[in-house]
Amino acid sequence: MTYARPARDIHSDPHSPFVVAHRGASDEEPEHTLSAYRRAIEDGADALECDVRLTADGHLVCVHDRRVNRTSNGRGAVSSLELSDLATLDFGSWKGQAADAELPDRDSTSVLTLERLLELVADAGRPIGLAIETKHPTRWAGQVEDRLLALLRRFGLDGGPPGGDGPAPVRVMSFSARSLHRVHAGAPALPTVYLMQFISPRHRDGRLPAGVGIAGPSVRIVRNHPGYIARLHRAGHRVHVWTVNEPEDVDLCVRLGVEAIITNRPKQVLSQLGRR
Repeated sequence: MTYARPARDIHSDPHSPFVVAHRGASDEEPEHTLSAYRRAIEDGADALECDVRLTADGHLVCVHDRRVNRTSNGRGAVSSLELSDLATLDFGSWKGQAADAELPDRDSTSVLTLERLLELVADAGRPIGLAIETKHPTRWAGQVEDRLLALLRRFGLDGGPPGGDGPAPVRVMSFSARSLHRVHAGAPALPTVYLMQFISPRHRDGRLPAGVGIAGPSVRIVRNHPGYIARLHRAGHRVHVWTVNEPEDVDLCVRLGVEAIITNRPKQVLSQLGRR
């Protein structure tokens, strides 16, 4: 299976950032469901964002929380459940999807594997990027990164040899520098994003962990420390901001020249940017 690379480099126009759908179009559809990602593609998102966790039987699934309690009708840690267990759960009714409907929409209620999401992206009919976040801590340690890289290689999405032409369609994100180090060691050409909830003293000058070229500050950091974005840019890093839902925050990100906006509302952000 082949994958078309995005035609537009995020460096090409700093005033028109990439719009990345956070857990899909999650303001309108249940997060991390096939429906949420299909909606995001229909809305025109440049890229999709997902979180991945490893099941007890070794499958990568798109689930944010350590436990399934919040987003399904089940209970327990993802790492202690097998894919067949997760397949029996309803991941959509909490968002207003009718679990007892005569013809339930399985795309809105079923657990989504990363493999199925990669298939959706490959068959989208236009170039779609993907931002994959590894969640930590986890009982599986480096197995998450190993399984992730193996799956990306199978789809031809591991970045290829270092120095390849064109923007990579996939980026791996994490709050864990150790996770990103594992990814960089296994696939040096695959871009990585260091996510931040706050600015640590070691990174105040714009430095990032070794091998990482993209900063992922929260929108709260951007609001409270707008000058930090300039320091990151001076250090040669790109900036992808999460989770940007309010119009004033979109305007701020545009003024600061961030390269990507990660949002639950891709349709609204694209409209605000004049791209719909």
